[in-house]
Amino acid sequence: MTDAAASVPVRRLSDWDAAELHTLVEDYGSPLYVLDLERVRENYRRLETAFPDAEILYAVKANALGDVLSTLHEAGAGLECASAGEVQRALEAGAAGSEIHYTAVNPPARDLDWIVDAWADEPALTVTAGSADTIDRLEERGYDGRLCLRVNPGIGAGHHEKVKTGAAAKFGIPAERAVDVLTDAADRGFDVVGIHAHVGSGVSSDQLEAHREFVARMGDLARDVSEALRASDSQTGSGARRDRSERLDDANGEGRPVSDATREAREAVGGLEFVDVGGGFGVPYREDEGPLDLESVADATREALGDVDADLTIEPGRYFVADAGVLLTEVNTVKEARETTVTGVDAGMTTLIRPAMYDAYHPIRNLTAETAGDGSSDRDATDGAGREIVPQTVAGPICESGDVFCAERELPASERADILAIGNAGAYGYEMANQYNTRPRPASIVLADGQARLARRRETVTDVTRPEREARGVSDTSSGARRDRSERLDEGAGRNDP
Repeated sequence: MTDAAASVPVRRLSDWDAAELHTLVEDYGSPLYVLDLERVRENYRRLETAFPDAEILYAVKANALGDVLSTLHEAGAGLECASAGEVQRALEAGAAGSEIHYTAVNPPARDLDWIVDAWADEPALTVTAGSADTIDRLEERGYDGRLCLRVNPGIGAGHHEKVKTGAAAKFGIPAERAVDVLTDAADRGFDVVGIHAHVGSGVSSDQLEAHREFVARMGDLARDVSEALRASDSQTGSGARRDRSERLDDANGEGRPVSDATREAREAVGGLEFVDVGGGFGVPYREDEGPLDLESVADATREALGDVDADLTIEPGRYFVADAGVLLTEVNTVKEARETTVTGVDAGMTTLIRPAMYDAYHPIRNLTAETAGDGSSDRDATDGAGREIVPQTVAGPICESGDVFCAERELPASERADILAIGNAGAYGYEMANQYNTRPRPASIVLADGQARLARRRETVTDVTRPEREARGVSDTSSGARRDRSERLDEGAGRNDP
């Protein structure tokens, strides 16, 4: 299923084999997330080629499935984590502390407690703090390890206002305060190793100038910070930092070291180890959008950063996984409304929330309409195996008017039991799924080595209600007929209409 798109910079929904996807629903039910691990590897290799000298971290929040983390870690990526839970997943995927960055945004106390406890076993773990208050809270817990500071450079970009983080007050310390905060942290014994910022999510080709200016500001700040740290070390001595660096080397011989030139420069003058400019590399969701010119982005990033005595770090998420995934969903209702044809499906905003939250566009195909009677793909038929093309609104089962995947999209006329595929669902799909309306989350399967296998089972209503029953000390949902109905509901999860 990967051959057709293995070497192209973007995989379109039309590149997926309709008959094979249809078979997956027959085997695993609906709704169903499908993720192609070979495509994930291909996306990593393309990014690695464009940024050969950079440290590449995967932003786990895009898709935290264990198979994704282990695939990217084996390919060579480190893991950037937004919560203690994601750090735990990263460790379980085989990453060493030296390959993990924990980027704290207003971290709950339980997260910091867990992180500091994990740091005792993984002393090369890097913690990125976005406020002076977080640094104080780390010190209160006895942490004096590797510290990176998230800064706010005042420039944001991305596919929606809700994800333009570079200028949002929630994220990072204002850049003009960074030097003072970091020199203070170094004087207090923290091992200051880097600065970090993230411009936003889904940066498109027409926003590259904003991204260039964002990186340039990070380069200027890195030079200012390094100069300040050198001055601080010249007064206090850099021996303690060098001793700690040597201890980390001893403790993490299998980890990913910084470059020799950077280490020598840092030990000699107390500079930064890395400058992390985040990710945000966009992917085309609409069929007529071209792929991001990654080589140009890489060249512009290096040029804008300028000459710094530190390694470049990037941390994309969406770029690795978006076009590696699709969401499959079954049509259960076709209704002629006053102004549109409504195609009701069993996936909804609880399954894929991006259209409702961001007004995001996702391509959609009717797999059943494209599949001939013998089970082969019939994509040459301009009308979808003889069906009329009909503008339709594809809507889910959630009791919200915003629960729609598209409005007035021209698709082959839908029929009950048709299977639709929703493209570019590999990023921020299952990760943002929820249980609103007491709806269980779907199953996930991965494609690897020419085979499909279950990576995460489908939830049941019993799974959804279990915390309440455990709180009451009740082991069963009820007794008699009610329990029988509940069991039938669980057994029917993911079932297709005949």
